[in-house]
Amino acid sequence: MYLIDSHAHLFLEEFAEDLPLVIQRAKQAGVSHIFMPNIDSTTIEPLLKTCDMFPNYCFPMIGLHPTSVGENYLQELEIVHRQLEENAKRYVAIGEIGLDLYWDKTYLNEQLIAFEQQIEWALQYNLPIVIHVRDAFEYIYKVLKPYRQTALKGVFHSFTGNMEEMKQLLEFTNFYIGINGVVTFKKSHLPDVLKHTPMERLLIETDAPYLTPVPNRGKRNESAYVKDTLNKIAEIYQASPEEVAEITSANALKLFEKGQ
Repeated sequence: MYLIDSHAHLFLEEFAEDLPLVIQRAKQAGVSHIFMPNIDSTTIEPLLKTCDMFPNYCFPMIGLHPTSVGENYLQELEIVHRQLEENAKRYVAIGEIGLDLYWDKTYLNEQLIAFEQQIEWALQYNLPIVIHVRDAFEYIYKVLKPYRQTALKGVFHSFTGNMEEMKQLLEFTNFYIGINGVVTFKKSHLPDVLKHTPMERLLIETDAPYLTPVPNRGKRNESAYVKDTLNKIAEIYQASPEEVAEITSANALKLFEKGQ
């Protein structure tokens, strides 16, 4: 059995001391691919360095995270654009991008501009997008709705919404739903939502170093723990872990086709 961590940030300083061991544990857990979204201009170098250290195992994306959108967002976008112009073949996706209104709405307009610009680049370079959305579902849906009839594809990363939101996202037939350790949390409503969601639309992720699944909740998350999320999803669908791993891994490879 092999499985895929479709979203991890192993290039962050939380892993500076023991990254080779983190990768070793991931391989021992059966993880065959780790897909890594960028955050902003400060993380491009460590992201690419990490992927160079573990070629054909760690795969980079390029993008500007919504929480990094501020006064200098145009310069940040230009750096993303330059990376695409010079080396688009290096990246498996544009991400993570989207909207985050959790803290405040100060840069909502700038976030919207950045999101739409990066969607256009995804279409231009035929790359999938990895969407981050927090406290901004209606905005995301409104932005994406006109793209339903286009070739745009991607994943709604770290889905934690309700059944109605899931139904709306499933309208985007070229998109997957990213599920991580939140599904294992005691008060999570995700198990009920997933019971009405086709497994063929799911990707499994960690979002390491964040959102560590039970039984390691409270510790730093890492790619090996994707197995705990896998086991919970198998329980929800009353399927074997092997079946869930096979289906969700095939989904990830189909989306991030450059990582095959």
